[in-house]
Amino acid sequence: MAAADQEPHASAVRPRSYQDESYLHGFLGSVGDLQKAGVLQDVVLEVEGRRFPCHRLVLSAASPYFRAMFTSDMAESRQITVVLQGLDAGMFGEILSYIYSGTLHVSLDKVQPLYQAADILQLAYVRDTCSSYMAMNVECFSCMDLYKFADDFSVDIVQKSCQQWIVKHFTEVASSEEFCSLSVNQLTEIISHDELDVKEETIVWEAVVRWVQHSREDRLHRLPSILPHIRFNLLTSDDTAAILEHPLVRKDPRSLEVISSAETSKGNPNLKPRLGMFTEMVLLLKKESSEILFMNPREGKYISCSYKPEDLPPVAGVTVTCDNDIYILKDDMEPEDDKQLSMYKYNHAENVWQHTGMSSVSSFLWSSDEDWITYQEDLIEVDRILYYLGIEIRNDNTLVKMRKYNRQTDQWQDCSLLQFNETLHHSSALPCGSYIFFLTNEEVHRYDPTQDQWSKRTTPTLIPKVGLAAAIGTEIFCTDLSVNQTMVYDTESDKWQELKSLPTSYSSIRNARLFVMENQLYLVLRVSKFDTVKQKQEIDYHVHMYDRSADSWRDMKVAVTTDAYAEYELMCPVARMYLPYLGAHAKP
Repeated sequence: MAAADQEPHASAVRPRSYQDESYLHGFLGSVGDLQKAGVLQDVVLEVEGRRFPCHRLVLSAASPYFRAMFTSDMAESRQITVVLQGLDAGMFGEILSYIYSGTLHVSLDKVQPLYQAADILQLAYVRDTCSSYMAMNVECFSCMDLYKFADDFSVDIVQKSCQQWIVKHFTEVASSEEFCSLSVNQLTEIISHDELDVKEETIVWEAVVRWVQHSREDRLHRLPSILPHIRFNLLTSDDTAAILEHPLVRKDPRSLEVISSAETSKGNPNLKPRLGMFTEMVLLLKKESSEILFMNPREGKYISCSYKPEDLPPVAGVTVTCDNDIYILKDDMEPEDDKQLSMYKYNHAENVWQHTGMSSVSSFLWSSDEDWITYQEDLIEVDRILYYLGIEIRNDNTLVKMRKYNRQTDQWQDCSLLQFNETLHHSSALPCGSYIFFLTNEEVHRYDPTQDQWSKRTTPTLIPKVGLAAAIGTEIFCTDLSVNQTMVYDTESDKWQELKSLPTSYSSIRNARLFVMENQLYLVLRVSKFDTVKQKQEIDYHVHMYDRSADSWRDMKVAVTTDAYAEYELMCPVARMYLPYLGAHAKP
C-alpha cells in the first residue's frame, strides 16, 4: 500500500473536548424535578416555623453562605434540620424557587425584603437584580424610604437613582414628612448637589429650617455643620440679612460665624448655581461678531452681550457639551502656511472666553492648492470627546474630514474619511446619541467613534437640499434651506417620516437654523425686508416652535431686529445660562 493511502497514526490525532448543551440546560430542570418530587433531600431548613426540605449539594453550589455552612465544622453541617434566623419565610421561599429553577420573580411589594434575604444568603445575582429593579423604578416607591433603605444597605446604584429623583423634585420632597426623617449626613448630601432643581437658594434654607424644627432640641446643634452647604453667594444681601435674624441663628454664635465666613467667600468658584437656577438659552452668534444674543422666546427672555474683539475671537466652530461647557475654535483669520485653530472655553461666572490650554488643530480651511475649497467647519462633542469636522471639495469630489481630541495625549488625531464622488453644496453634520450623522439630500452616513467607521443609512427622499438638522433623543429633524419640507429620522429604526412644513412663506430668507431648547424643536429665520421709512434693508429674526402632538409650527410672535447678526453664517448653540451672570454684561 502506498504511504499516501495509509491511515494516520493514532498519536497524530489530537484529543478534543465536547460539550453537551442539552445536558447543561437540562441539568437544572432535572434538579428542580427532584425538589418537586421530594427525592434525595438530605436537609430541612426551618424559617419562621416553616419547613423547607432541600439538597445540601444544590444549596452549596448556589450560595457561598450555604457552602460555608455545610462544608465546615459548624454544627449545622451535621444537623438534619437547620433553623435560619433573620429571614422572612415568604422571601426564603422565593429564594429557594430561584435556586432550583434559575427564575427570579420581582415585584414592587417584595423587592426590598427579597434584597435583604439575598444579602444574608450571599446570592449576588438576586441582590444585583433587585438593585437594578429598584433603581429603574424609583418613582414608583416612596422615594425617601427607598433612599434610606439604599443608604442602610449601601446599595450605590439605588442611592444614586434616588438622589437624582430627589434633587429633581426637591421642592416637593422638602415639604414632605419623610424629608424630616433624614439623617444629618443624608440631608447635607442632598443639599450639596449642583443638580438641585430650585429657582432660589432660599428654598434650600427653608428646607433646612423645616428639618431642624422637626426635632429642634436634638438637631439645633447640627445647624453649624449644615450651613456651609447653603450657597450664600447665590442669595441677595436682604436674604442673608433675614437668615441672620432668624431665631435659629440669632442666638447661636457658631452659626453666625459660619454665615459670616460664607459671606466673605462669595467669589468661591466652587459654589456654582443650582441646576434649577439656569435658563436654557439659544446663543445667536456669527463668525464675524463680538456680540451675542442670548434668547429664550418661550420665557420671553432676551439678553444681548457685547464683548471686546479679543474677548470673543472669530469663531470657526462652536459646541455645547453634555456638561454645559461651551467651546469655540478660534480662527485667527491670518494667512499662514499652516493655519492653526485654538480652543476657547466660556467662563460662565465671569462671562468671558478663556483659552483652554489645549493643543491647537490645523484648520481645514487653509490650503495652498487652488483646486479645492472647504466650505463648512463644525465642532461636535460625542461622549465627552471633541471632534473637528471640515468638508472639502476637490475635483468634483467631496471629502468629509474629521479629527478628534485626545485629552490624555493633548493631541488631535485623524479619523476615517467619508468620500463622495460628487460635489456637495448642501449638507448637515450633527451628533445624535453616541454617533455623528452626516446628511445630504442623496445620502445619510453614521460615524461610530468606537469603530472609527462610517456606515451608510437610509436616505431622506423628500428633501431636495438638506441644510438644517437638529436632534432630540434618538430622532433627527431636518429641513431644506428654504424650509419647504420637513422630515424626522428615527436613528434606531433607520426610518424617515414626513412632517408638516412651516405654513408661513418667507420670500427673503437670508439664513435659517434649527435648534433644540427645553426638549422642543425651534426654527429661527433671518429674514431681510426693506424699511420704507429708513429706506434701507433690515434684518429681522422670526422664531417658530414645532408642536409634535399637533404636527404643526407655532409662531412665537417674536421679532428680534438687530444689525449685529445681519451678515455671515449664523450659529445657534443652546446652553444653560445663569441670568445674573449675564446681567452684569448685558447691553443696555
